[in-house]
Amino acid sequence: MPTASFVHRPRRLRRTAAIRRLVRETRLAPEDLVLPLFIVPGEGIRKPVSSMPGVAQLSIDEALPVAREAQQLGLGGIILFGIPKIKDSHGSDAVDPEGIVQQAIRAIKEDLPELWVIADTCLCEYTDHAHCGVLQGHEVDNDATLEILGRAAVSYAEAGVDMVAPSGMMDGMVGAIRAALDRAGHTQIPILSYAVKYASAYYGPFREAAENTPTFGDRRSYQMDPSNRREALREAALDVEQGADWLMVKPGLAYMDILRELRDQFQLPLAVYNVSGEYAMVKAAAAQGWIDEPRVVLETLTGFKRAGADMILTYHALDAARWLGGA
Repeated sequence: MPTASFVHRPRRLRRTAAIRRLVRETRLAPEDLVLPLFIVPGEGIRKPVSSMPGVAQLSIDEALPVAREAQQLGLGGIILFGIPKIKDSHGSDAVDPEGIVQQAIRAIKEDLPELWVIADTCLCEYTDHAHCGVLQGHEVDNDATLEILGRAAVSYAEAGVDMVAPSGMMDGMVGAIRAALDRAGHTQIPILSYAVKYASAYYGPFREAAENTPTFGDRRSYQMDPSNRREALREAALDVEQGADWLMVKPGLAYMDILRELRDQFQLPLAVYNVSGEYAMVKAAAAQGWIDEPRVVLETLTGFKRAGADMILTYHALDAARWLGGA
């Protein structure tokens, strides 16, 4: 049968790896990736998180080599989550100058001054009830929580952090933190807002890693309903008005449409969190030999970039950087 003659043959530009690289529209690089670290008190501690293979709670001395590797591989930075020795109703360790995250910031910045360090700014890891703010009965007291978040952000800034990232979905949290930072003279510290954070089932393994499973109820009264799209745009707009420097969507995979909506609507840099459940599912399938882990991970991360993310928080960050570098 004679070969048909076509004017347009898109396959011409897919024939070889070289030409595919030349026409590639979306490029993923190590500097797009931020690695979450879970910091605990003590020394010589590397406690694996059973539901997240390859992830562990780390004491500061154990976190330092990981941070060095993150810098050597060219990652965009790290984000710190602290698990204090003692938790209380007000999350006091979050504002303590000698709190676990404050100590970690100082140690990492002393050793690696050029590494970009972000501090998650929430109370759920620090409170004995594991909700994201102080309680009034069984309800989170939004406005009382704002004052503590402001103090925590200032404390992180004074320890040397590069950026704070409020994640508790408290109304007005960005404005309160911006005001607190500015009053304390930290006008240069940017705010990465978890502007659009859904009450997601994908967070399950994180609760083991951060030891923040609520002692009662859940977080649906302050995190967003997964069914809502328009509300995401409103939340983001409010944070922009309050002075956010960067916006985030969390989780990632089930919310690519929201990520794209924010990219189209706002000019600020945009982040996405490739969360624990997404990570755990890939790891579980790879362990069974059902998927090609490097290809799936890099395809997923590229999808986040294609949807509009400038920065991706991911537990795959070190592996992905190695794979991107051909190591």
